[in-house]
Amino acid sequence: MTRQYKVAVVGATGAVGQQMVECLEERQFPVSELRLLASERSLGKYLSFKGREIPVDVLTRDSFQGIDLALFSAGGSVSKEFAPIAAAAGAVVIDNSSAWRMDPEVPLVVPEVNPQDIALYKNKGIIANPNCSTIQMVVVLKPLHDAARIKRVVVSTYQAVSGTGQKAVEELADQVRALFNNQELPRKVYPHRIAFNCFPHIDVFLENGYTKEEMKMVNETRKIMGDDSIRVTATTVRVPIFYGHSESVNIETERKLTPAEARAILSQAPGVKVVDDPAHNRYPMPLEAAGQDLTLVGRIREDFSIDHGLNLWIVADNIRKGAATNAVQIAEILIRDYLR
Repeated sequence: MTRQYKVAVVGATGAVGQQMVECLEERQFPVSELRLLASERSLGKYLSFKGREIPVDVLTRDSFQGIDLALFSAGGSVSKEFAPIAAAAGAVVIDNSSAWRMDPEVPLVVPEVNPQDIALYKNKGIIANPNCSTIQMVVVLKPLHDAARIKRVVVSTYQAVSGTGQKAVEELADQVRALFNNQELPRKVYPHRIAFNCFPHIDVFLENGYTKEEMKMVNETRKIMGDDSIRVTATTVRVPIFYGHSESVNIETERKLTPAEARAILSQAPGVKVVDDPAHNRYPMPLEAAGQDLTLVGRIREDFSIDHGLNLWIVADNIRKGAATNAVQIAEILIRDYLR
């Protein structure tokens, strides 16, 4: 008989938390007990799981007794406080916030890229889930890096409002309605109107002129790929799309890769789907990526401005592969290889 696991989801009523619950059910994760945890604001709410309505409990220091796996998606401050508590209670934590990503003792994992690093969970009982925009990029870059060694990455992202959370999704919808009805625009989440607009501002600005989101992509890419020599520069942009992040990625490789070679490599890469037929208007789009777990890549073409350069267009569902699915995939490897 397959072992069953007691699983907690922290931040269960948020967009990613709800998707984690859905992914656990979709992927038939062996759950014997599901404990849904959130703040007091969510008390009295229920989420559906395998035909049952599960009540949401308030997160406390005693919430993790008997829990085997704890999936966190409740923000950095909550993870900083409660992830060590969960680990001390015997749970393995998979954390979706930025709180633990750059801790040298905590593995930062994308299962298609560095599954071997999951073994390092024993250091602190915590595994970090990378930033959504980083996940979809490294899934595509890793097989190309293995084939030709990537020296430099220049990435510009076009990120959906769901990356900010459910309130941002509602704000975009409310602003669109308000504009069409000549009403005053509600604006609480973003510093500017997001409807029919875009702005290069995701997370806070740092002293070096980059945003925190941009530096996450720089630092996380190197850690996940296990190569600090890769030079990365990023510009992250918020766009008026509900779900699905898009990225324009330029890479410079040590050995020349033709577009045909890159397509062949990526067509065999785990978690990747090549959508690259411009003659028939086929290329990755957020509408196509939404609701699925594959990372789509297309517009693969040579960069004629350098000797060994390629341009790529990468799209993925930021709530699924960019967060919830990646966490559940980590959990699947944990129970397969380490927690049996």
